[in-house]
Amino acid sequence: MGILTWTWILVGITFAIYIGIAIWARADSSKEFYIAGGGVPPIINGMATAADWMSAASFISLAGIVSFTGYDGSVYLLGWTGGYVLLALLLAPYLRKFGKFTVPDFIGDRYYSNVARFVAIIAALMVSFTYVAGQMRGVGIVFSRYLEVDIDTGVYIGMTIVLFYAVLGGMKGITYTQVAQYCVLIFAFMVPAIFISIQMTGNPIPQLGFGGTGEDGVYLLDKLDGLQQELGFHEYTSGSKSMMDIFAITLALMVGTAGLPHVIVRFFTVPKVKDARISAGWALLFIAILYTTVPAIAVFSRINLIETVSEKKYDELPDWFGNWETTGLIKFEDKNKDGIVQYVADESTNELSIDRDIMVLANPEIAKLPNWVIALVGAGGLAAALSTAAGLLLVIASSISHDLIKKMINPNISEKSELVAARLSAVVAVMVAGWFGINPPGFVAAVVALAFGLAAASFFPAIVLGIFYKRMNKEGAIAGMVVGLLFMSYYILKFKFGIFDGGREAVNGLKENWWFGISPEGFGSVAMLVNFIVSITISKFTPDPPQEVQEIVENIRIPSGARGASDH
Repeated sequence: MGILTWTWILVGITFAIYIGIAIWARADSSKEFYIAGGGVPPIINGMATAADWMSAASFISLAGIVSFTGYDGSVYLLGWTGGYVLLALLLAPYLRKFGKFTVPDFIGDRYYSNVARFVAIIAALMVSFTYVAGQMRGVGIVFSRYLEVDIDTGVYIGMTIVLFYAVLGGMKGITYTQVAQYCVLIFAFMVPAIFISIQMTGNPIPQLGFGGTGEDGVYLLDKLDGLQQELGFHEYTSGSKSMMDIFAITLALMVGTAGLPHVIVRFFTVPKVKDARISAGWALLFIAILYTTVPAIAVFSRINLIETVSEKKYDELPDWFGNWETTGLIKFEDKNKDGIVQYVADESTNELSIDRDIMVLANPEIAKLPNWVIALVGAGGLAAALSTAAGLLLVIASSISHDLIKKMINPNISEKSELVAARLSAVVAVMVAGWFGINPPGFVAAVVALAFGLAAASFFPAIVLGIFYKRMNKEGAIAGMVVGLLFMSYYILKFKFGIFDGGREAVNGLKENWWFGISPEGFGSVAMLVNFIVSITISKFTPDPPQEVQEIVENIRIPSGARGASDH
């Protein structure tokens, strides 16, 4: 069977499973809609958390970034993995013990202020919409290639599917759907990696294969370094970024991960604080399977790409090239009219432009794997994008219905009305997310990195200080979040979109003017530090929080069972 037929079969089966789970696990109460009733077993929650966290950026784009940037791309691996450890050990158990539905709920109650709650709602919406733009873009890319529709149509299809199970099932439906999606995405990621590792090195373990030798006896990394140099690119195993920027991006991704509202809310779905810790451990294990495979996929795909297209006659290129060329994500411009593809670092003579997001998806085709494997990767990419999109849409819906409407506008709203408001909020969120997917601000992982920067600049200091500094008051927290968010937003608009300096076309020319040599993806670390400084300074010159708030802060840090602390 052809790729299209296999794709329809596998995508049809997986989508039927997702929709079936949503119908089976539909939410009948606001507690089920927001936190799945609070009774999800740790291993199930760990798997759902892994799917929620491993978005289209992890599945589709991460290996693409590493493939094109080599050593420099490792910052995403370090930052995202390290950030999850930080979240699991430093924040998740304490937030679970506090016992709130959402991050704005925690901030509103901890800082005894609806103003703080409102600022947190704005931050949650900014982070979630920025993040979900990358997911919808990923959905569009997968559909455009595998179902042979344009990217915009692919986004519309994705919107319809995610709208169905997110609106119907809420967190309860999303949780069990994400378990199925994790199984699909990890199987889809590992199968081609194992195939290609055997093909290129004879080793069935990709993590070992990419450090081994090929049929010619040359180490793959040495071979890739040589190919890169021949084409004028920098060595794959050496970096071009400054140490300051590498450090800043890694830190921003770490603390941004620890401040992501759609990941944090997953730890409210388990019965006990102990379960939050256990589910965090399971999630880390499930995440590690994919993340330790990414460097191998990156090396395999980069070598195969270069050897397949560089210095080859355009008319004799393999079918995969034509398949992806029709999507517009890979383009050939014959500048010297010789009919031969010149793929080089020099932009004036380079004739090939490649969207980094296609590398994982195109890799099985480049390696000439069976059609069912190629289609499987498409199904996995959709699972990764849709699982995270659903989690983000739930954060948006709960921020509006629970934190804004119930906690601020209409405290007396009925359970039924709140559930209706949550579902209507999800519908609106899907529409906005779809627009972002059709008009994305960049390739998937870059967009997602900006979301992490916004989370680092706003949420992380407020959460950490809220847990570990009982003298932290509402004035300091509000000022810190507002300054951090505005600071980060200004930097993104200036250096990512050129809003103040001539528009998008001028962005590349602005790199020399980066503050401290730090890219927009890494500036969240600077904005975070500014947030900490402002928060602590303001709190020193304003009244201490009420005594009952200080006692709550002390209580959530006491181990369960000690001094009669409750384990709710």
